[in-house]
Amino acid sequence: LRFLFYLILTLFLITLITGVGLSWYFLPRLPEIETLRDVKFQTPLRVYSKDQSLIAEFGEKRRIPITIDQVPKRMIHAILSAEDDRFYEHPGVDWQGILRAVISLVESGEKKQGGSTITMQVARNFFLSREKTYVRKLNEIFLALKIERELSKDEILELYLNKIYFGQRAYGIATAAYIYYGVELNDLTLPQMAMLAGLPKAPSTTNPITNPEAAKQRRHYVLKRMLDVGHITEAEYLTADQSEITAKLHTTNVQLNAPYITAMVRADLFALY
Repeated sequence: LRFLFYLILTLFLITLITGVGLSWYFLPRLPEIETLRDVKFQTPLRVYSKDQSLIAEFGEKRRIPITIDQVPKRMIHAILSAEDDRFYEHPGVDWQGILRAVISLVESGEKKQGGSTITMQVARNFFLSREKTYVRKLNEIFLALKIERELSKDEILELYLNKIYFGQRAYGIATAAYIYYGVELNDLTLPQMAMLAGLPKAPSTTNPITNPEAAKQRRHYVLKRMLDVGHITEAEYLTADQSEITAKLHTTNVQLNAPYITAMVRADLFALY
């Protein structure tokens, strides 16, 4: 018992000293979170005629910024079920999820599970690179904790829903709804919401346009998670899971064709601004 006591005490002290040391090293180097309150999302340049008819759209990133109150509750439930079902409970880092990922890594020798929360993804997407190193992961953890202290959960989720990539040059959930289904968020059906919610994890390999079979499997996972968490009923799950994939690529609806004029407008704007 004495040996066990000293062993536990030693492990506790090592953990405490390590935690203090890491905090002392990383905290002063973290960026200011206040900048997230005034984020200006990159949106395409759209050229309109005097009567508001769209002539052209320029830009690599398609994005339609939205506020959190414009997102249907069921869409939020789908996203949380797919990415982070304890989002409103954890402090920015889901220690249970990280522990499961570590155990899986030790048992298999391969990284099969991720421990990233939505807050950690916001930290990575706005401030950090995507390099897979332990230093970056520690930065991500400390930054996520700092974000949670300074922003509300809804503010964090709003940033995530506007920033995350859904494939097909679509950034943000509102753009994804239009690109894949040609509708606004409020017009999405349950299977469509589940399909979109499953995209951020691997937007290229589970894309319903290019890989419908993999996309359907991913949708099945999201719907099952929504059922398990209690966001949908068994009947809703069965109906949505058996539905056909309706996604197809929707491009910008150009109403006037005037390529020379739009090229001149774009050149003038670049010269001015």
